[in-house]
Amino acid sequence: MVGHVTAPAAAILDSLPAWATLVRAPNPGPMTLDGTNTWLLRAPGSSAGYVVVDPGPLDEAHLRAVADHGPIEGILITHGHFDHTEGVPRLAEITGAPVLDRAGTYEVGGLGIRVIETPGHSSDSVCYVIDDEAVLSGDTILGRGTTIVAWPDGDLASYLTSLDTLEGLGPVPVLPGHGPALADCAAASVYYRTHREARLEQVRAAVDAGAAEAMEVVRVVYADVDRVLWPAAEATVRAQLAYLEEREKP
Repeated sequence: MVGHVTAPAAAILDSLPAWATLVRAPNPGPMTLDGTNTWLLRAPGSSAGYVVVDPGPLDEAHLRAVADHGPIEGILITHGHFDHTEGVPRLAEITGAPVLDRAGTYEVGGLGIRVIETPGHSSDSVCYVIDDEAVLSGDTILGRGTTIVAWPDGDLASYLTSLDTLEGLGPVPVLPGHGPALADCAAASVYYRTHREARLEQVRAAVDAGAAEAMEVVRVVYADVDRVLWPAAEATVRAQLAYLEEREKP
């Protein structure tokens, strides 16, 4: 789910890793960019089945296109929002593949997959580090623009901590839940944190100027944003207000 910044947070990746295949769902929109990115992972030359990350919406043609790539060994999700998970039961039915636990490490698809918890966008967000070569970031980092912190489930303090975690991965490629792949996870994480800190200052200034409700803050801080995105902006503003209130307690 995208914020109102439209530029990528880091350079766009020239080409995907050899073990990654992208099948983009046909659900483009203001909150999903070009559509949900469904990732199929398998080591080149491996006889293993694919691992599918984020099957996306319940769209039969999309799910069939995913299944047609070959045998599916397992299904993973980055977080529970419907644009990533609605198609999970149907894909499992089509392929017989299990939905894997989102914890620990896996050796699947001929790849080493490590799960890292990255709450913030949602309380259940995780990312997947693949052979320490790249990270699948879900909606924690997007390929274009910035993400929302989906209050009340999302939490800004947790999100900032998650950005620290992702920065620590270094300059590895980012395969996001929406938008193009990025070349540098650390750079994208720094960009996101800088953006969020600047937005916090704008929110604080709006409150100091008399904005008493979240939507009043949205009207000031997001005045130049298409109003179709204001509900998402309001959720993020509520998360920011909660963060500021907690930090400013005596």
